[in-house]
Amino acid sequence: MSGRRSILFVTGTRADFGKQEALAAPARDAGHDVTFFVTGMHMLERYGLTKLEVHRMAGVGVHEFLNQRIGDAQDTVLAKTVLGFSDYVAEHRPDLVVVHGDRVEALACALVCATNYIRCAHIEGGEVSGTIDEMFRHCNTKLASHHFVSSQQAARRVMALGEARETVKVIGSPELDFHAGPSGVTLADVRARYEIPFDSYGICTFHPVTSEQDSIGAQAQALFSALAASGREFVVILPNNDPGADAITQVIDTLPSDRFRVLPSMRFAHFSELMKNAACIVGNSSAGVREAPFLGIPSLDVGTRQTNRALSGSVHHAQASDKVAITAFLRDTWGRTYPASTAFGGGSAAQNFLRVIEDPAFWDQPLQKTFNDPAPEAVT
Repeated sequence: MSGRRSILFVTGTRADFGKQEALAAPARDAGHDVTFFVTGMHMLERYGLTKLEVHRMAGVGVHEFLNQRIGDAQDTVLAKTVLGFSDYVAEHRPDLVVVHGDRVEALACALVCATNYIRCAHIEGGEVSGTIDEMFRHCNTKLASHHFVSSQQAARRVMALGEARETVKVIGSPELDFHAGPSGVTLADVRARYEIPFDSYGICTFHPVTSEQDSIGAQAQALFSALAASGREFVVILPNNDPGADAITQVIDTLPSDRFRVLPSMRFAHFSELMKNAACIVGNSSAGVREAPFLGIPSLDVGTRQTNRALSGSVHHAQASDKVAITAFLRDTWGRTYPASTAFGGGSAAQNFLRVIEDPAFWDQPLQKTFNDPAPEAVT
C-alpha cells in the first residue's frame, strides 16, 4: 500500500454520486481519508436536496458548496464553482481529486486541479454523445492527470486525445457494481416510500439537450404525448437542471397523475430496485444505455443526447417526434428480458479502482503532461 491518502470526490448530481460512492467506499475501507465536495443539483431543494444522500454515507467527510441559483447560465455556474473549489483546495490540498463525466462542475474542478498541479482522476472519459456534454467530457480528459474508463473503446478515445497509455485504466462503469448485487431494499419498500401504485411500469427520464433549447419543449410534448396515448404507466424522474429543464417540466406537470408518478429524485438503492423490476426504460438518461443493458431491460433512447454511446441489442432508438416508433417499442418490448450486456463492465469497478490507487506507481506518475500519439494495442 502506498500509505494513507486524502481523496476528494466531486459530486454535483444524484447520478454521479451513485458512481462515486461505489469507488469511495473501498477507498475509505482501505484506510484512506475520503471527502466529498458536494455542489450542483445536490444543493437545490427543487431537485430533491440530494446532498442528504451524501451525508448518509458513513465514514467520509462532506463539504457543501452552493454554486448556483435556479436559472444561472452554465458559464456562470462554471465561474462560481472555480472560485469555490479553488478556495477549498488551497486550504485542504487533497492528494487526489476524483471528478466524473461531463458536467460543468467536473470541468470547473478539473481546471482548478490542472492550474494548481493537483492530481486529478477523471471517471468515464472517452465516451461520446451528441451534445455539448461531450465537449465538456473531452475537456475533462485533457485537464485530468489520470483516467478511469469504462471500456476498451473509451480507452482508445482517451489515448487518441494524446493521453499517456500508463495513465489510462479500464475499470468498468462504477454504478454497475451496485446493480450487480442486492439493492438492500425490496420493491415493496420502494412502492411504499415513493407511493408508486403500478403493478407494471416503465421508467422515463428526459433531460434537456443544451444545443436544442429551442425545440426541447416540443420534443418533451411529443414524447410524453406518445407515452400517455400508449395506456402504459410510468414513473417519471424530473430532468437535471441544464438549460431547457423548465420547458420539459412544464410538460410533465400536465401528465395524468393516475398513470404517471412524478418524482424529483430517488435514493440510489431504491432507484436500483425500481430499475431491476421495470418493464422498460424510456428517455435520454445514461441509465437507458448503460444500466438497462446490464440488467437486461429493454430501453428506448430518445433523441440525440446519448448518440453512439451504446450498441446493445436491448437499446432501441427513436426521435421524440416518432410516435409510431415509440408506440411500437412500448407494444413489442414491454416486459421483455434480454441477455445482460457487459459492454460497460461486469460490476468490479471498485476493486479495479482500489487496485490502481494502491499501486505506488500511480502516485509516482508526473503531473506535467505531454501529448502522446495513441498506441494501437489494448489497455489493461
